[in-house]
Amino acid sequence: MIPRFTDHAANERTYLAWVRTAIAVMAFGFLLERFNLFLAYALPPRDHAPAQLHVRASEWLGLGLIVVGALMTTLATWRYHRNRTLIASETAYDYTGGPQRLLAALVVLMAIFLVGYVAHQLVALG
Repeated sequence: MIPRFTDHAANERTYLAWVRTAIAVMAFGFLLERFNLFLAYALPPRDHAPAQLHVRASEWLGLGLIVVGALMTTLATWRYHRNRTLIASETAYDYTGGPQRLLAALVVLMAIFLVGYVAHQLVALG
């Protein structure tokens, strides 16, 4: 029998949840990066020139989300292995969540930017 199996299983479930979230963030980043295709079909032909000015913002934000997703995967892998070692150890350790807070802040900042960007595009369409 594996000592502290329930703790190890919880650690693995947490790791997989982080990886699923990272994949979702990267997929959303890819979708956002391709948002210019949607704009090309949604805008009337005379409005294509101004829309091209804002396409770069969606490309950079999409790329940023893809990078954040990759960072989340790297952080999750590091955290999984660290927690695995700590669970097997006999010494008690304090929990620290610093890197997770940084990634959460990055996602919130990108979400705020995205809300402003989409609102600007909706005003331009209307």
